[in-house]
Amino acid sequence: MTGQTAKIASLCECGSAAVRQVNQFINQGELWWDAEFSCDSCGTYLCEHSEQGTAPDDVREALLASHGPARLRLARPAPSLLPALKVFREVSAVSLSQARELAEELSRDGLAGTLPEMSLLKTRLQLRGVPVDIDGWR
Repeated sequence: MTGQTAKIASLCECGSAAVRQVNQFINQGELWWDAEFSCDSCGTYLCEHSEQGTAPDDVREALLASHGPARLRLARPAPSLLPALKVFREVSAVSLSQARELAEELSRDGLAGTLPEMSLLKTRLQLRGVPVDIDGWR
């Protein structure tokens, strides 16, 4: 399972400093995220949310701030990016023109996102024969 965690300083209802931990991970071939809240002063612990799919912006931003972006790139020229278009449409539910833009970006500078997001795309693209790799990760 590929995942990332970030901790965010927060304020508890009791007035003490608390921690909000956000996570994004791949579980059974799908992207998931969750958020937990804990306060050592009053003992409050909450599982705020757990959901399949793309994480909300605040969760993504915390993960990117904590770990930096992972960049997915073509490992070598691909004979066709048609399989990539199909993957982008399946994974992101984007239009055909948006999928084309993503495929073009993949072939130029690469796509950037959280490590779990790029790992999921890497797996799905490789299953369709698109030669990709994540910079700095194996």
